[in-house]
Formats: sequence, structure tokens, C-alpha cells
Amino acid sequence: MNFAEIGKMGRIWALLATMFPACGVCRAAEREFLTGADISMLPVIEKAGGVFRQNDEPADAIHILHDHGCSLFRVRLFVKPDPNVARSDGAVQDLDYVRALARRIKAVGATFLLDIHYSDTWADPGKQFTPHDWSGLDFDALEKRVHDYTAAVMTDLRDNHALPDMVQVGNEVTAGILWPQGKVLDAPPATEAEQWARFSRLLNAGSKAVREFDTPGHRIRIVIHIHGGGREGLPKWFFSKFNRNPVDYDVVGLSFYPAWNDSIDALKQNMADTIAATGKDVFIAETSYPWREGGGIEKNSAMRWPLSPAGQKQFVQDLTAVIRAAPQHRGLGFCWWYPEAIPVADLRIWRGGAEALFDQHGIALPALDAFGRGN
Repeated sequence: MNFAEIGKMGRIWALLATMFPACGVCRAAEREFLTGADISMLPVIEKAGGVFRQNDEPADAIHILHDHGCSLFRVRLFVKPDPNVARSDGAVQDLDYVRALARRIKAVGATFLLDIHYSDTWADPGKQFTPHDWSGLDFDALEKRVHDYTAAVMTDLRDNHALPDMVQVGNEVTAGILWPQGKVLDAPPATEAEQWARFSRLLNAGSKAVREFDTPGHRIRIVIHIHGGGREGLPKWFFSKFNRNPVDYDVVGLSFYPAWNDSIDALKQNMADTIAATGKDVFIAETSYPWREGGGIEKNSAMRWPLSPAGQKQFVQDLTAVIRAAPQHRGLGFCWWYPEAIPVADLRIWRGGAEALFDQHGIALPALDAFGRGN
């Protein structure tokens, strides 16, 4: 092939790249596989006296996690939470709290994922309580409030150099949000279509606000997050309903917890079904696995790995392999739930710290060595 032909082929490849920018090969080569951690309780742990260590010296947990390959950090946000940690069971993250933690995340150069609960307390498949101050609004006013609240949060974070790179518009929204107006769980047949349409309108109100903060060099990815990543057929059921109304988002988030009977085989199929149904990237927005027994955990058939540091590491490796094998290279990565859950005095720690990524002395467990690219 002469130089003229080489130049011609180069122009052809360049043209193809512009015509097909989302092809699997291009996608696999052009972006990072995200390995993350939800560190929403870190300031509470630190304030209670928790100490994390690296090389036998006290160190910032964010730096330790980032040094081990965590490229993303997630933080949850509540509208007007109870500041009492014991009374709220850790649902204390208001905007002041999030802003301060987000600036620490930005300082290490990591991706920041903001998880907006649209509630004063925990929002999940079993409860999506409307914030107290919003409870008297009619639907149109509630829709506007979702937009205006989201925009106010984004404005604050932008002005404080802590703008998120990804935003969850709701947390584990399988049953809807802002109950009862946006509830889709157990909707009667006569009102089911209307409830799903309302649910979509509320999500779009949040998405619209996020889009207003996109810039030419920084597009914020919007995540729709549901539970049941390892429950057979659950994501397929959800998106068969959800897709009937257009919603503006970029990424599907799934929760995946073997300790709650989520199967990794079901996760593999669910990821394939979700990608086929939505054409979106899939991100495991929450996951964890025990490194020891205890913490009220009872082993079940979905927990294939030993309850040991080595077993926890193997879980990370196997989960990574499943996500990387997703169709069309649309497996985006995963985020570990509550990795900083080390024992501290006078504070109830989820699972007693059995699913943390640090041991009881605040030292990183072997599972963290499986984080990062190429592992």
C-alpha cells in the first residue's frame, strides 16, 4: 500500500469514527471503567473518632480509596434530614454536609456521583416519603418543586467548585418517588398508566434541572437507579413499564447485594436485558460483600464466596468480570456501599462493619487491591 492509499484509508477510518462514535470497540477503548465507593457516612465516622491507616500511619480514607483505584465517590443527599445520627439511622446528609464532602472528592480528581433521595429520610423500594415541606403541594407544584430544588442544589455545588459528574435522580426508584403522587407500586389497573406517567414527569423535572448545568466540556450523566440487580426478571419488568413514557437519562443504576439473595447469574442476564430494553450503559450503583462472619448476616445460596478477606476480593474480581462482559461494552462499573463502616464508639455501624473495605483497625482489606483498571 503506497502513501496515497494509506492517507485515503486514514480519512476513511476518521469518517467512520464520526459516523459510528458509539460502536463497541470505540466505547471500550475511549472510557474508564468506574470503580467507586459510597462514602456518605465518612464525616460521621471521622467525627466519632474513626481512624483509617495506610503504611501504619493515620490517613484520609478518600486518599486511601483513591490510591487503591477508586475513581468514583458517591454521596447521598436528603432534602431536610434529621441531624441526629441515631434517630435518623445515618440519614443526615443535607446540602452543607454534601458540599463539604464533595469538595474533598473533587480535590483528589475523582468522579463525583450525587445521589438525590427527594425525601427527608431514606428512599428505597419500600418507602419514598415526600419531604415534609412539600407534602401539601398539588402535582403540578410538586413537579416544579423537584426542578427548582434540583437546580438550587446544582447551583450551590457549581458555585462552590463541587459540581457533580453524575446525578441520580432518585434512589432505588423501582416503586416510584414522592409517594403518593409519584407511586407506581401496586397501582390499581385503572390508574396504573397515569401513575407511571406522573412518575416519569417527576423524574424529568429533576433531569431537566441537571441538564441546565451541562457545559460544552462537561456533560453530567443522569442515572435512573433501581434495586434488584440480581433478582430474576425484575429490571426487565420495570423497564417494560418505564419505557412507555420518555425520560431523559444516560445510565441505568442497579443495586446488587448477594447477602440479600441477589444472584450473580441473574445479574448477568438482567444487565443484558436492561441494555437490550434501554440502549443505556449499566452501572452497579450499590454493591457489597462480607469479609467476615457476623453483623447479622446469614449465608444464603447467592453468597458463593467465602466470608473472608480473600472471598471478598474474589467477589470483586468476579463482579468486575461480569460487568466487563456486558453486551455492547455497556457495563460502566460499580460502586461499593459503605466501605468506611469501621467500628467506632457510640455509633451503630451497618452490618457491624462486616461488608466494609477496611478492617476493624481502619486498614484497607485485600478486596481494594482488586479495584482499578485492568484488575
